[in-house]
Amino acid sequence: MCSRLKHRGPDDEGVYLNGPATPSVGLGHRRLSIIDLSDTGHQPMSNEDGTIQVVLNGEIYNYKELRIGLEERGHRFKSNTDTETILHLYEDYGVDCAKHLDGMFAFAVWDQRAKMLLLARDRFGKKPLLYYYQSGRFCFASEFLALLASGFVEKEINYQTIPYYLSFGYIPAPLTIYCNVLKLPPAHILILKDKEITIEQYWRLDYARKINISRNDAAEEVLRLLKEAVRKRLYSDVPLGAFLSGGIDSSTIVGIMSQLSEKKVKTFSIGFEEEGYNELKYARNIAKRFDTEHNEFIVRPNALEVLPLLLERYGEPFADSSCIPTYYVAQQARKYVTVALNGDGGDEIFAGYERYRAIYISRWYTKIPLFLRHGFIEPIINRIPYRPYSKNKINRLKRFLKGVTLPVLDRYLRWIAICDNEFQNGLYSDEFIKSISEDKPKGILLSFFNKSEDLELLDRFLYIDTNTYLPNDLLVKMDIATMANSLEARSPFLDHRLAELVASLKVDFKMSWLIKKYLLKNIIKDFVPRANINRPKMGFGVPIGKWFRGELKSLLIETLLSQKSLNRGYFNTDFIKDIIKQHLRQKIDYSQQLWSLLMLELWHRRFID
Repeated sequence: MCSRLKHRGPDDEGVYLNGPATPSVGLGHRRLSIIDLSDTGHQPMSNEDGTIQVVLNGEIYNYKELRIGLEERGHRFKSNTDTETILHLYEDYGVDCAKHLDGMFAFAVWDQRAKMLLLARDRFGKKPLLYYYQSGRFCFASEFLALLASGFVEKEINYQTIPYYLSFGYIPAPLTIYCNVLKLPPAHILILKDKEITIEQYWRLDYARKINISRNDAAEEVLRLLKEAVRKRLYSDVPLGAFLSGGIDSSTIVGIMSQLSEKKVKTFSIGFEEEGYNELKYARNIAKRFDTEHNEFIVRPNALEVLPLLLERYGEPFADSSCIPTYYVAQQARKYVTVALNGDGGDEIFAGYERYRAIYISRWYTKIPLFLRHGFIEPIINRIPYRPYSKNKINRLKRFLKGVTLPVLDRYLRWIAICDNEFQNGLYSDEFIKSISEDKPKGILLSFFNKSEDLELLDRFLYIDTNTYLPNDLLVKMDIATMANSLEARSPFLDHRLAELVASLKVDFKMSWLIKKYLLKNIIKDFVPRANINRPKMGFGVPIGKWFRGELKSLLIETLLSQKSLNRGYFNTDFIKDIIKQHLRQKIDYSQQLWSLLMLELWHRRFID
């Protein structure tokens, strides 16, 4: 199991076995040395008498402050690591120790006296934690390959997760592609004692508790917390840099790093030959503005040579194609640094997605008389052909109209879904439809939507995205892409104190007059160039639609139309052939749907066949 995680920790390896004791316990660890590079940081790490063992993946940013308090209460430390802090916190606070930690982490504590195992995951889910429990055997790991290496896991596919995957591009926690493997959700602890598992949530963002504060005071406090979030993530005993797309979030982080760092900030950017997807000019603008040590890399179609490696690292179907450029920018960065800061979380914390604005626009649009909408506006827009090689307003407008009259949650699902209900109804074979339950992907969103029913609409969708898209897609993508290159990623926007403050602000601080990230844009306007603040949001898309019509055409056809793929029985063969044909003839852009189907088939070949 440890050898499967060597890429996550190339610097050291350790194993603890509790001998002939019952229950028999083994803990393994691979170390990426960031804090305290000496041998005293070796894990698993034990307390003074060896009765408590800990393994940690991640970083604890407030460990020095915690250590002072622990030493005042009589604890003695043998290392300068953040890991040892968890040991002594557990001795003082037991299973509540995670509440005291500020950082990104997944850790396990084995208490030999209590015969209890504690697992914990950080508040936003930056670090992964998978587990399996059947027939008296419990095991856990950071990645699927390590878990499978235990020899315990039966690779039985949970077919109920296929509709979730095709809707969202990921399988939401706590589910995984395997029947008996689960993900520990963010901000949760798991206790295994007397053969029983207990799972508890120890933290959640509170959008209901609003504070009475002026915009100017809110801006000052947000900037203070943001600078503090960056400052504490600059602490490292190894070289450090930042990912830079040139968007608002990464530009803000690089700008603050430049203010706080004595040396030039090392920045790393990724681009494409296709102009509609290339953000390098925006990144260069920021690199020039803050005089960074800047590095760039161009992604071309042959980048898909890395797919076999990524399939292994993700371990289950994952359809966010931006995992490819994320992997390559991490690979480039690792040549120069071991830690990289990024802008993850800025959109969820400060309301940066187009869909938030679309929710409000749709309210106004449905008030336009029907004869104008159906007889004039929509026919004109639908007659305009889409442009297959770029992201443009017409394509987004067509997507907007497709869901604008639906109930608000269905509208949201239609806008974010890769394969919507209509598409999936045509996609599945009759046999596969019979094998899956009626529980639709909407149920995942509905559970969070109902929990937030007392909130204003924008806060409800921020709450949904913070609990679904952020931990299940964005943070998984960043963790896997960086750790595959033995690089640690840190996300200042996901500082929990910063997030708590912004959640407590009125919604019109976050989006005002349909201006997304209203507060953040006003905070950074004095040090981030206006061109970067006002630029259209591009995301981190990949021109796979064009690649499928060119260099990757044979891969697409030979994979999805192979007898092996068609014989799986999931899909309607004629439907698959039809969407490939329409995409290749540029009738409809099915790039995202075809990519998700391709990743599903390639996953089967690697892990099941």
